[in-house]
Amino acid sequence: MSYLEEIQVKNLDHLGIVAGLIDEIGIVKIINNKLGIDVREKISAGTVVKSILINGLGFVSRPLYLFSQFFQDKAIEKLLGERIKPDYLNDDKIGRVMDELYKYGLNDIFIEVVLEVIKKFKIDLKYSHLDSTSFHLDGEYKREEDKEKQEEEKIIKERPIFIKKGYSRDHRPDLKQCVLDLITIGLWTKKVC
Repeated sequence: MSYLEEIQVKNLDHLGIVAGLIDEIGIVKIINNKLGIDVREKISAGTVVKSILINGLGFVSRPLYLFSQFFQDKAIEKLLGERIKPDYLNDDKIGRVMDELYKYGLNDIFIEVVLEVIKKFKIDLKYSHLDSTSFHLDGEYKREEDKEKQEEEKIIKERPIFIKKGYSRDHRPDLKQCVLDLITIGLWTKKVC
């Protein structure tokens, strides 16, 4: 048997840097601490989240049932850990992890990750900038306003995104919309004399 027959080539591309930053921040550990580790599972919830982040930054848009195909030609053991196979990342496992994240509270997990980033990279919080934008939603909404209002009041605490009519930057107050707020924090400051 020649050496060429034994060689396997797997891609890392820019995803090695992404995986390294995820490891340095400790996202897998944070997720596993919050959701727990089931010893019967082949892959932890934190590793699934890491795979979702890597996939999302891999510039791929595929249905969830094709998720594992993304890692077929990647060096998955270098990106996610030893003894991990692409088949472990099936839509059932990903769905269960997403459900657990939602039940725990996405904002709580996000804040914990952000605080870890601030601590790890010593980010100065002295200056920040807040900006917001709104997205309008097209289409028919079959529910009546009264029924919709009751449902909104009932599940307002459970839903991470709240969609309603209101002020629109698109000058379309007749459409439902959601608002996205983004806060950026300066990593360095420059003195102006």
